Amino acid sequence: MASLRFYEVVLDCPEPRVLAEFYRRLLGWEYEAGHEVDDPEGDDWLRLLAPHGGPKLAFQRSTAPVTPWREDSRAHVDVAVEDLAAAHDHALAQGATPVTGTPEDEGHPDDRFRVYADPAGHVFCLVQPTDPVL
Repeated sequence: MASLRFYEVVLDCPEPRVLAEFYRRLLGWEYEAGHEVDDPEGDDWLRLLAPHGGPKLAFQRSTAPVTPWREDSRAHVDVAVEDLAAAHDHALAQGATPVTGTPEDEGHPDDRFRVYADPAGHVFCLVQPTDPVL
């Protein structure tokens, strides 16, 4: 069998530039060369690059509806953070919408994650992992 490797996650959305900007600010990633400049006729596909390599995050124009969390959503992105409270404040400042309360509010004080929606409605989690990934 040929060699396979995980390459990227693609988020379908109505406005790729808006969503790419949200994740660029949230994650601190940069655009792939040629994707930095706003192009009203060419922003159907944009890509962000992780600073140390690894899978990319891409944005593709689509009119398909984003399904609500826990109703019909199929997948979401987890973002590792060192400090859940500080990351929460940062995510809100970038335009994320909380979907759940704090772990204490939810009755699970030992949980190390919170759930959010990005500006297009895709769900993502901020996760404070117990394994050293950062």
